[in-house]
Parts: sequence; C-alpha cells; structure tokens
Amino acid sequence: MIIKNGLVFDAINREPYTADIRVEKGKIQKIGSSLPAKKNETCIDATGLRVYPGFVEAHSHLGLDGWGIGFEGKDYNEMGDPCTPHLRSEDSFNPFDPTVSAAARGGVTTVATGQGSANPIGGTWIAVKTRGVCVDDMIIKTPIAMKCALGENPKRVYREKGNAARMSTASVIRGMLFKAREYLDKKEAAGDDIFKRPAFDFKCEAMIPVLKKEIPLKVHAHQANDILTAIRIAQEFDVLLTIEHVTEGHMIADKLENCPYPLAVGPTLTHASKFELQYKSWATPGILAAKGCHVSIITDSPVIPQEHLPLCAGLAVKAGMDPFDALKAITINPAEHIGVADRVGSIEVGKDADFVIADGDPMVSDTNIRYVLIDGQLIK
Repeated sequence: MIIKNGLVFDAINREPYTADIRVEKGKIQKIGSSLPAKKNETCIDATGLRVYPGFVEAHSHLGLDGWGIGFEGKDYNEMGDPCTPHLRSEDSFNPFDPTVSAAARGGVTTVATGQGSANPIGGTWIAVKTRGVCVDDMIIKTPIAMKCALGENPKRVYREKGNAARMSTASVIRGMLFKAREYLDKKEAAGDDIFKRPAFDFKCEAMIPVLKKEIPLKVHAHQANDILTAIRIAQEFDVLLTIEHVTEGHMIADKLENCPYPLAVGPTLTHASKFELQYKSWATPGILAAKGCHVSIITDSPVIPQEHLPLCAGLAVKAGMDPFDALKAITINPAEHIGVADRVGSIEVGKDADFVIADGDPMVSDTNIRYVLIDGQLIK
C-alpha cells in the first residue's frame, strides 16, 4: 500500500510536510517524495488531505465497561477486595463491545485500558489496538502498569471496610508494597532452593514487576494532595509512576514543573460530579505542558466516548494549549506514557502503519475523517 501526496503531521516535527508513505506488512517502510507506486499496489490519494498517526489514549476502560447494558456489563471494578494486584484486565476485555469499533472509526487506534478506580490497588492494565476479535491478538503490550487509586472512589466503595480516609487508602498501597518487597527479598535469598522459598502469594507475585521497575504504578489522583501522595509513595519505594487525571495539576504547576512522571489529564468534557473535580479546567494540560511536563490528554472512556479524544485536544487548544503540544498529547506522549512508543504514536519508518487521514484538523469538530488504517488495514 502507498499513501500519496498527503500533508503529514508526524507528531515528531513541529511543521507538517508533503510526502508519500509506503506500507509493507503492516509497517511504515518508507517516507519520501514521488515514491513510485508498485504494480497492483493499493494507493490512497491523500492530495489535499492531512495524514496523522493513529491517535493513542493513555487511560480508558474501553472494552471493560459495556455499551448500553447497565451494571451487569461493567467488568472493570472488583468491589469485594480493596487490594487486587493479581487481576488482569485482559480477562475482562470484550472486543465485540460497540465502543471498540467506534473508537477505531474515530481514529483512536491504540488504547490503554483496564480496571477502574474503586480499589486502592486494582490490577494490571493492557495496551491494545482497536481492531480485532480476540484480545490476545489485539494486545500490543501486557502488562503496561499496575492500577492504583487515591481520593474519593476508594473511600466511597470501601468506607464500611476500614477505608474511610485518604490516609487509609495510601496505607493499603504502602502495605502491599512492603509485603511484596519482603516476599521478593525472601524469594531471591532462597535462590533455587524450593524449600527455602516463601509460600506462593499471588498478590505479591503480581507486584514484583513494579518493584523491579518493569512497569509503573498507574495512580488515579484528582486533587493536588492526592497527586503529591502518589509522588511521595513512588519515591518512598523507588518505583516507576504515571499519574492519571491530574485534575488540580494546574494548582500546583510550579511544584510539578519538569515533573519526571508522565501525566494523563482528563476527563474534562463532563460535569463536576464530585467535589474533587470542582477545579477542573481545559487550561490544565496546556499549563502543565508549558511547565515542561509530559502531558497526555484522556477521555477516561466511557466517561467521554473514546472517539472524542481529538475533540478534547482541540478544547485544550482553545483554552491556550500549544497546538503541537496538543497533537503530541494524543499521539506520541500517550504512547510513551503507556510504554508502546516503539510501535505507535508517530509516523516514522519501522513503526506500525496506523494512520488517520482527514480533510482538516481532527481537533476541530467540522473535520471529516476520510480514512483510518490500523496495521496497514483499512478500517474506514
């Protein structure tokens, strides 16, 4: 396949350029000018159109929260136990849920998806393409992170089970990290001697990749104090961290300047349904990006329908965010945030052939998406 004469916004270079893109075996094989079409090669004439990388969502519950089927279809929170690091989101993901194909048609070709925020520790997340019928074939990477949550949600869900305050939630996370670290120390000290190993503990085993810095804690934090608690815990245990939602991030922007932890901001196109959302603003991602932070914009789908991700970026631009920063916030930044930037997030030779081809800026509501490709396969 070849895409001819498109105006390429590659999410790497600030300025777009006109180019041809050749795709072979689902990968970007060459980017250049006046590339000759091969015999019998499928050709998309993108003259007068814009070519973008497939959009990437750093934080959603796509495929785990069913479309139009009520509580019985929601498979993203285990409310029987506040600490469930051993749960894996791929075991709940439903590729046939209509929201998955809607995301693809809207140009969102890769998503991070997984557990909700009821649990202080919820389990591991996955990164998937939005095309396919079997989650094992759709997965780009698993696990990508260990989901944790601070703030009002764990307090509400587990109030009657000894978790009625923010400090209680933080103690659950700390307690699991302490226990897992001791388990790992004993396991490593035992070496190959099976009789000296600690008794198998499924929860502790699941936390080992966090302690070894193979995956980050992915911490739900809206309020400023929750954001700083997440950082405090990560530093105490010397683990990787991504911070999710960051609703009050603009209120501590000076504290977060050049923050070493990726920030996923949103969802913002919603009512402030609880007091920890009262200060949310479309200006937040732009303020944090201007402070040198690594910013992604998120829908938290289904809170905002997944296909509206580029519209959210456009509203951030309207509130003052640099347009190139906004493009990166729905392409290369989320790809880096979830650890799959070697595959997706930008238009570069060797990466997956995921594209959005539109007749204008996708961050503007009257733009039409003409084509969507995932792994070189035409979706729309």
